[in-house]
Amino acid sequence: MRFRQNSSTKPPEVDLIPMLTVMMGVLAFFVVVTMTLGSEELVDMKLPPPQPEENEPPQALTMEPFIVTLELNSVIRLNNQPIDKDALKSRMEVYLGRNPEHIAYILPDQALPYEVVMQFLGEMRTVGGDRVSLAIEE
Repeated sequence: MRFRQNSSTKPPEVDLIPMLTVMMGVLAFFVVVTMTLGSEELVDMKLPPPQPEENEPPQALTMEPFIVTLELNSVIRLNNQPIDKDALKSRMEVYLGRNPEHIAYILPDQALPYEVVMQFLGEMRTVGGDRVSLAIEE
């Protein structure tokens, strides 16, 4: 079996137009992305005026901090003074009511179970909300 051979075959032509169209599309994409990412927007900010430097000491706190210590033997202390839970809640309400920018800190003993600390923190947050914070001692 012999196949017929065409002796007059033309060499294939390469059409460059589709390739150039794709290349121009890719180039346009990168130009647009570069222009978008490269543009900087100005932010209108009003800075406070410069303060004259004075060598005044910082103002002392008007009240001592509100630190509640939980001990391993179920003793609650407020600023190193023993106190019961109900009295602590009322004192915390008064303290946080008088000082809107102050925070009440709870300092648990390291040996206390996690559940006990979280339950106590939850009870105190019902009184003080997000102004009650858990503290750790290093």
